Parts: sequence; structure tokens; C-alpha cells
Amino acid sequence: MNLFKQKLLVKISLILIILLFSSCHSYLADSPTNLNDIMDGKYTIIDLTYPLNQDNAYWPGPSYSSFKYKTVATLENDGVFSGVYSTPEHLGTHIDAPNHFESNQPSVDKLKLENLIGPASVIDISEHVEHNADYELTIEDIISWEELNGSVQGGSIVLLNTGWWKKWNNYDKYKNADKVGNLHFPGFSRDAARFLVEKRDVKGIGIDTLSADNGMSSDFAVHHIFNSAGKYILENVANLDKLPPKGTMIIIAPIKIEGGSGGQARIWAILP
Repeated sequence: MNLFKQKLLVKISLILIILLFSSCHSYLADSPTNLNDIMDGKYTIIDLTYPLNQDNAYWPGPSYSSFKYKTVATLENDGVFSGVYSTPEHLGTHIDAPNHFESNQPSVDKLKLENLIGPASVIDISEHVEHNADYELTIEDIISWEELNGSVQGGSIVLLNTGWWKKWNNYDKYKNADKVGNLHFPGFSRDAARFLVEKRDVKGIGIDTLSADNGMSSDFAVHHIFNSAGKYILENVANLDKLPPKGTMIIIAPIKIEGGSGGQARIWAILP
């Protein structure tokens, strides 16, 4: 494919994304919708994705393992560079599809484009987390955010900046297990999850930790609440501290595993 065709394909793809996003959200006056301005670099684009490597955090269950990559062909020997990799679905920056915790819900390959694009509401609870690693987002936290930024819009994606991303490069500190194996990191509360699903009808949520449920959770109520409503969860999201509370558009591009419960996702934020 020549360079002209590549640029044309990129432009057409972005047009479709922007038109779809604009048609779903009439309040986008504050969001980037001008394709040419995006292409010309007039908007800031932030990658919310950690690169995949063997140091990536993953759920510390008995059947999980680290990311593995092996080179199987080189330019020097084979005239082509190529590799093979293996990974759990729930490793690194990834998406939990609705079928992750609930039956009869869509798998990751069934997620629709219109649900993977939306405005972001970014809530910062990092100050609470500094004093309590097990902190959970409350309804009161959401209401306080809304008093400053306006109501969380239906169809938005709520991203929770807990400050936990600071531990990303140290897996032991990131999962933060105590002597008996209990994990300690922040998350959404059961009540906050219900509020966001039932009262705000958000598309999904995201967080900069291993799980939307805090580390001490044993029933994974947040996962059940969101997945039972056909909604997804993003975990191990990067660079949430670089986003404003509102005015950002999010584009999520998950791997398409047939029947999968989730998988790695590239996530972009477009800031005006």
C-alpha cells in the first residue's frame, strides 16, 4: 500500500469515528471533533496504554502467567523480523468484557464501536489513597466531582485516577500483597458502581490498578454490577493523571478474541 493510500485510509477511519462519536453526543462543543485539526496535531493525543512486556502486571491467580515474547525470524537470517507471544487476557492495559463475570453477556469480539468511544469523566481520589490503600470511590466522591464539573453524562466513560500508577514499574508493590496474600489497592465501591450504572448510565469504567474492585474484595461486586448490565471495565490504564476532569474523548481498541472474556486494549485520549 503506497503512502497516499495509507493516509487516505487513516483519514477515512478517523472521519467515521468522529462522525459516529458526534452523532452519539450532542454536547461535544468542548470536545475535539474537527478531523483536520486532529490530523494537523492541533489537539493533544495521550496514549493510555502500557506497552506489553514481561514486566507487565497481571492478576496474580494460580493459572495466570507473565507476558512472553520470542523472536522466530530476524532480518539478518530470514529477511523478515517476526515473533510469537503469549499472554493472559487480563494482563497489562486491558478490557474486561461483559462476559468476564456474567453469563449470556457479550464477549470481547462482540463489543460495538459506538460503545468503545465516548467522553471521559476523570475522577481523582489519589489524596484519599495516599492515606488508605484500600480506599473505595464513594457516591459522595462522585457528587463532589459533579458539583465542580457538572453531572456525569450518560454514555460517558468514568476513569478513576487513584495514583496507583506510580507503582506500575514494581509488580510486588503494585499488587501490594500482605503476609497472608491479601491484596491492597483502591477501587470502586459497590454503591458507586450501582450509582454509575443505574443513575448515570455510563458506558464503562476504567482504573489505574489491577481491578475495578479494590484488592480486598472477595465477591467482585463491581465487576458483577457492570458486567450484568452489559458494560465493560478497563484496568491498568496509564497516564490518567495527565487528563482533565472533563472534555476528553476516549477511543478504545481491544484485541478481537473470539469468545474472549477480555484482552489487551489500546486506549487513546484526545484533548482539546
